[in-house]
Amino acid sequence: MELIIVSGLSGAGKSVALRTLEDIGFVCIDNLPLFLLHDLALGLKQTRPEGGDGRGGTAIGIDARSGPDLLEQVPGVVKALEARGISIRVIFLDADTPTLVSRFSETRRKHPLTDAERPLAEAIELERRLLEPLRRTATTQIDTSYTNVHELRELIRENLNRKGRVRAPLLLQSFGFKNGIPAAVDFVFDVRCLPNPHWQPELRPLTGLDPEVAGFLEGSPEAIRMREDLIDFLDRWVPRFENDGRSYLTIGIGCTGGRHRSVFMVNALQRHFEGQGHQVLVRHRELA
Repeated sequence: MELIIVSGLSGAGKSVALRTLEDIGFVCIDNLPLFLLHDLALGLKQTRPEGGDGRGGTAIGIDARSGPDLLEQVPGVVKALEARGISIRVIFLDADTPTLVSRFSETRRKHPLTDAERPLAEAIELERRLLEPLRRTATTQIDTSYTNVHELRELIRENLNRKGRVRAPLLLQSFGFKNGIPAAVDFVFDVRCLPNPHWQPELRPLTGLDPEVAGFLEGSPEAIRMREDLIDFLDRWVPRFENDGRSYLTIGIGCTGGRHRSVFMVNALQRHFEGQGHQVLVRHRELA
């Protein structure tokens, strides 16, 4: 039997993940009291023995309201169930605090841990601490800070469809260092050493998506060498991560403003990895 535990911070996409799993064919149980997890899983093993493609699979949503004592027990429960022959994946959804605050402000929903004496930002940080045992146990961590609903659904589907696949899905993200490095990236590469189109008056208002900027960088031996070196490095090491069981990888490419060089390089990597059969998602953070 395949069991998926879905957890993460409120507002990070847990409900979207569970609905996606339900659409695939999983039976989904949200907000399960943690003291029921062990016995429920053993019972499901007897009644729903199949799994792996959604048939017979069960997904359980767990949040911070279970309390710190029970949450601390989750890693031990997972190990005990795996010892009984139950295949368990733990998907943990995260996002940075400003993004979560913005989402709650937009939806006007109440965070489950807020009260008269605990404002939203403090409630988010408390929830982050409470869920740390689940984050440590996770087989897949997804940062949804710059991921929309459709991209999250695709990542969940790709995660489940990996059985028998050789290639892991990749999230390629361009960004500007002046606005900070994205959270939860597996690789970060700095391309600020390349010639900067910003200093060309005719290219300054354009982006790395425009052919004029791409042509400028294609004419730079440094940019071509950087692209080749990045491809060589990633071709060598991405398969190691796949063999280690990683369900997806996030690669960040940064330049100063995140509009020219990093965008160009992400697009070059996208073409390369799609040619190798990867499912590739692209996010140009500073162009969003």
